[in-house]
Amino acid sequence: MNPKTASDPMATLYREGRHTFIDLVPDGGARLDALFHTAPALGELAVGVVYGHLHSRSGLDPRLREAVSFASVVASGMVGPPLSVHLKTGLASGLAPGEMTEVLLQASAFAGFPRAVSAAEQLNHLFAEAGLASPPPPTPREISLKFCTAVREGHPPIPVSAAVKRQLRDADRLAIQACAAQAVIVECFKDTQTTPQALLHLTVDTAAVVAVKLFKAH
Repeated sequence: MNPKTASDPMATLYREGRHTFIDLVPDGGARLDALFHTAPALGELAVGVVYGHLHSRSGLDPRLREAVSFASVVASGMVGPPLSVHLKTGLASGLAPGEMTEVLLQASAFAGFPRAVSAAEQLNHLFAEAGLASPPPPTPREISLKFCTAVREGHPPIPVSAAVKRQLRDADRLAIQACAAQAVIVECFKDTQTTPQALLHLTVDTAAVVAVKLFKAH
């Protein structure tokens, strides 16, 4: 077998994947070296495919890709290093802790409760090690939905402008989508329109909305 060269595609993917992993996980390089010490070729393959190739694809945003990965780990019953790794990379990619547990709950209906319960038990330890609140605060989307409902009912939890109140009150429907652990986009629709009449950017901190920015459609 010919030795690998610097132009070898798999070696290139591994270098890129290793760099991505180190960016996402504290002490990622040491972790990879320890995990694949006995089987370095497996490390090259796994890291190259998952973090070199898949993470570079533009078809999914990092949050959704990590949510899918975390759900797959739970469904496969892997409560060792894969669960630990994808909790860390999920958080680093912008998933909130509450979203991770919500993914676990969703996966339980399809993967079965025994696997989900095993993952939940391990998450107890992983949350404690990471210094995360357990149970975690509600998801950013839950917090934002509660906030919008309160404003629409005339009881805003924080001071908001009259324009924000008007957009939320007059909207016939809202589309609420978390785009990061601390950021949520709210689209305000009127009647059957497919284009929102306004966008709200909500900043979430822990368990509350702390800031709102309004963008009106032209």
